[in-house]
Amino acid sequence: MHRTGINMIQPHSPTGYRHLRRMVRALLLSVLLLFVAIPCAHASVANAPGANLQVSLISYGPGETYWERFGHDAIELRDISSGEAINFNYGVFDFDEKGFLLNFARGQMHYLMDAAPSQEDQSYYIESGRSVTRQLLLLNPEQAAALRDFLLWNLRPENAGYNYDYYVDNCTTRVRDALNTALGGVLKPQLTARAGGMTFRQQTARLMSAQPWLMLLMDLGLGPYADQPLNAWQESFLPMVLQAQLRDVHVDNGHGGVRPLLQNEQLISPNRLDEPPATAPDLRLPLALAGLLLAVLIVLTRRWWPVGYALLGTLYLLSAGIVGLLLLVLWTLTTHHSAWANANLLLFNPFAFLLLPTLWRARNDIAPSRFIDGLILVQLLAALIAVLLHLLPGVVQQNQPWLLFALPCWLALAWTLRQALRR
Repeated sequence: MHRTGINMIQPHSPTGYRHLRRMVRALLLSVLLLFVAIPCAHASVANAPGANLQVSLISYGPGETYWERFGHDAIELRDISSGEAINFNYGVFDFDEKGFLLNFARGQMHYLMDAAPSQEDQSYYIESGRSVTRQLLLLNPEQAAALRDFLLWNLRPENAGYNYDYYVDNCTTRVRDALNTALGGVLKPQLTARAGGMTFRQQTARLMSAQPWLMLLMDLGLGPYADQPLNAWQESFLPMVLQAQLRDVHVDNGHGGVRPLLQNEQLISPNRLDEPPATAPDLRLPLALAGLLLAVLIVLTRRWWPVGYALLGTLYLLSAGIVGLLLLVLWTLTTHHSAWANANLLLFNPFAFLLLPTLWRARNDIAPSRFIDGLILVQLLAALIAVLLHLLPGVVQQNQPWLLFALPCWLALAWTLRQALRR
């Protein structure tokens, strides 16, 4: 079993550790349920009256490796009488699940809810150098008890699983939704009324910028869904955003007025890692320069080094074709809806494979066929359509960096292939 935040994938841990986690989780659930059945046996989170329960949001900062870059969080329930504190989180999955990798590729990721003693849960993040923050929330006794009962119900094996989605159903949105339900639904309208700071794409690029190649691949694979304007409720799919938004939430004080939901905020352990940038990197200039450089090399080698020209062109066309196939698979064969209808298919598509034989013949000044000549024209028109899409109203995919990269390359290839036709 693996603990995660908003993660792509976790590294394999030893089998003994996975089995130990299963045993600890099963034992903890059994003990909690036993205390519910025998309320007088021992004071604990499971049977404490609502007035004795403290509810906190525990937020963990981003980690160093790519599967930790989005952070993580949990709901902590503490019985002030016994001192027992349990962290409930929604970020566990199992590599040993049958068909795990296939399900992951298809976008059908099965995650689980988990629970552990707070100190045990937080020590992992403290040792990793990640920040740990506790926000004590002012829930009334009825709300605290209702939240506890829901979390215990959700922890049962038959209820613990859910289908994970990076942006709309992850370990943070589950925590957010549980708090919203316990508070009688007051959280959602307040956050929905606030404008978000960034889009899904911008937040993804910002947090993945420490791994540039992975950031570029994710940006290339995201479709227009990732560019919709967000409100604070939607953007609170991120632990750090939810943590910040709770500071301005107000709830009924029971006397006809309102009071802050947040009672106090405590930094349990400071961050000892590099902080993610505050804004998303602008990819337009770097990719434009890379595309222009590749285009210039294609044109120069066409005249002075025909074999080098064929090799450079092959590298670009193979990459464009492979990317196009992957984008088509994501759109048609998976439930990764954030990758659907990707306009980058107009720039990178499997038709690029058809140009490979013509490219190698062109180094010997052999003219392309009429079919290939028409295919080049279609590709240039597709690139033009990709540009014109930005003139449409509404949500338009923000793929300008890839337009700036691909356009010079396609123009250079079209011009050099037409040179053979003129000769």
